[in-house]
Amino acid sequence: GVGMGMTAPVSITAFPAEDGSFQQKVKVSLRIPSQFQNNPPCPTDESIQIEERQGMTIYSTQFGGYAKEADYMSYAAKLKAALGSDAAYHKDFYLCNGYDPPMKLYGRHNEVWFVKK
Repeated sequence: GVGMGMTAPVSITAFPAEDGSFQQKVKVSLRIPSQFQNNPPCPTDESIQIEERQGMTIYSTQFGGYAKEADYMSYAAKLKAALGSDAAYHKDFYLCNGYDPPMKLYGRHNEVWFVKK
């Protein structure tokens, strides 16, 4: 019953298929605001779970505009190419992050993260 407002980033965990496209399975994560961190409200919907995300080291790239699935796929492919074959990161998923509310028209910020092993 408490409104928390929008948090950033909105993070989508993508599980890429062999061709790089998203599988049907994705996970959307929202950051719980600081004032609720120690005692987060209990979800009333069983499909919503509270998880603690551990610290991580990431490889990242950023881009602007209204991000679509094709944009995230394209930037993930570019990041993969830039890292080459020597970088150790989880290849079975990556994170797609958007930092702006839908009504923001200009100066939008999006990122793709690969999590280092």
